[in-house]
Amino acid sequence: MQRKYPNLSKPIKIGNVYFRNRMFGAPMGGTDITKDCTIGPKSTAFYENRAKGGAATVTVSELVVHPKTEGSHMYHLDLQTPDSLASFTYTADAIRRHGAIASVELSHSGQYAGTYLVDKDKKAGLNQWGPSDGTRPDGRAVKALTQELIDEIVAAYGEKAALAKKAGFEMVMVHGGHGWLVNQFLSPYFNKRSDKYGGSLENRVRFAQEVLDSVRKAVGPGFPIEFRMSGSELFDGGYDLNEGVEIAKLLESRIDLLHVSAGTYQRGFGVTHPSMFLPHGSNVYLAETIKKHVSVPVATIGGLNDPAQMEDIIASGKADIVEMARALLADPQLPIKVITNQDDRIVRCLRCFVCMAERAETGTRRCAVNPMIGREIDGLEILPARIKKKVLVVGGGPGGLQAALTAAKRGHNVILCEMGDELGGILIGEQAIPFKYEMYQLGVTLGKLCEDEGVDIRLNTRVDKAYAETVDADVMVIATGSEAFVPPIKGINGANVVTINDYHHHTDTITNDVIVLGGGLAGCEAAIHFAREGKNVKLVEMNSELSPDANIRHRPILLGEIENCGIEVYKNHKAMEISDNGVICETQNGDTITLDGTSVLCALGQRSRRTLVDELWDCAPIVHQIGDCVKVSTITTAVYQGHHAALDI
Repeated sequence: MQRKYPNLSKPIKIGNVYFRNRMFGAPMGGTDITKDCTIGPKSTAFYENRAKGGAATVTVSELVVHPKTEGSHMYHLDLQTPDSLASFTYTADAIRRHGAIASVELSHSGQYAGTYLVDKDKKAGLNQWGPSDGTRPDGRAVKALTQELIDEIVAAYGEKAALAKKAGFEMVMVHGGHGWLVNQFLSPYFNKRSDKYGGSLENRVRFAQEVLDSVRKAVGPGFPIEFRMSGSELFDGGYDLNEGVEIAKLLESRIDLLHVSAGTYQRGFGVTHPSMFLPHGSNVYLAETIKKHVSVPVATIGGLNDPAQMEDIIASGKADIVEMARALLADPQLPIKVITNQDDRIVRCLRCFVCMAERAETGTRRCAVNPMIGREIDGLEILPARIKKKVLVVGGGPGGLQAALTAAKRGHNVILCEMGDELGGILIGEQAIPFKYEMYQLGVTLGKLCEDEGVDIRLNTRVDKAYAETVDADVMVIATGSEAFVPPIKGINGANVVTINDYHHHTDTITNDVIVLGGGLAGCEAAIHFAREGKNVKLVEMNSELSPDANIRHRPILLGEIENCGIEVYKNHKAMEISDNGVICETQNGDTITLDGTSVLCALGQRSRRTLVDELWDCAPIVHQIGDCVKVSTITTAVYQGHHAALDI
């Protein structure tokens, strides 16, 4: 077979273990961690799903090696807790039986213990341990680890590695990056010790060397040890790439695979996990540089989801392996699709941080584009329906497309009608904003998948009561979405005003002085886009906060971009009148102010298309309504509701 991406598809031997390709499943925390910190059944299914999709490895994250000094609610592994070893054994088996190598991340958060506690107040009762005495940014005191505790922790790494091997894991990863304990010892910012663990680089590397020696002694020769490090901490006071190279050189003799990431969770979450505002592969240069100075295989990571880019990374020698986390949530079958030349069917990660926000808020997982994530135990196989029915889906946005796709997979006769000339609904407009282009691609890809499943797609087709009665469907799924909310502001219909949904048709009409009305998520992202184009941007929001509709992971990064782009922000300002040369606003105090600008983008929200829903309600025996036509929400909601509406047919 002639493979389109031969380097990605090529096996590799690390230690004494063969890996089926160069696409590794990076660490990602599970979906249900029991109160005893064992792996719950939902998490086992979550990891198994990644293995079934063709990844060469699946890394379980994070195994806390020393709970005595690390109070985070993550996985523990011991011989005292009932089901602890068993849960790891079942998980390793679930991964391995699909051909992937099961790995586990050995971790210690150091002075950030308690990060993943659901009850945040409990953190106040924890001791925060680090290389040195100090104070965290949030004011919590940090105690320096004693030699006795260091020795305990070093031994614990080996003990947990041995238990992981006993459970059936065939590789371990030592987490030495992202501001966790091993990184804290490596970092001159965190490590102020004056003993053998502090000062010179050789001393700061000593703790990592002792940890790796402990692990090697426990697992024996030939058992792959992967070390994850930040190639650079990427902030003043931390180590830079030059020192990252030296760290790698001092550790390479003790490891089999060097996994080069970037930054720290505490000082650049959106860099460590590249946000949509950064280029894909923005951290690859770190691995590329370090690889020139070490002899062990090197893995790179960070917002990678494009097979062509990943193929080039390996073909050009920038890295030997690419690792993915979020991309395998969006599409666990990405590796299989790459290997079988079906890359145009990959559902790409949007880098929207829904997955990480859900983990932080509820302790579960959800993905904006994959309705099964976190719910794998409910069943991954879409089973054929006992009775095949005619299904009419009204609306070709993300919810309607997902409903049509799932219904067709179940064997139903599906007709999807879209009143426009293109699939994607509200996502169509995202093609005009480069960092949101993958949202546009989502509609395109779902359309292709629907075609593959035989969905009868009818564009330029408005479904009214008469049309629906002609189709005579057994089940109707109404996914008519939403439309831009355009309030009766004087001048809003002027030639210089463009609504956010129509912007992709009017990109050339936006002048260099633009006012964005609406500081919600869509308005903020549009403002950032205009600023990146070099335009002078004023962002007007009638309330006191920008983008409260953004999730808790995306919002801080979004606000940072607004500040860095130099956008003029006017909160508590209500637009009253639009002219050819600006917008008259009313302030919170009732005063008026005129903002100069020759173009205006209206991004004042969406409203549900309810009229058609009410008209069609009795046009089929069973009618489902999903997505924005019910309540203006998110891609996540639309996709999830569409999938489950189809499962109910």
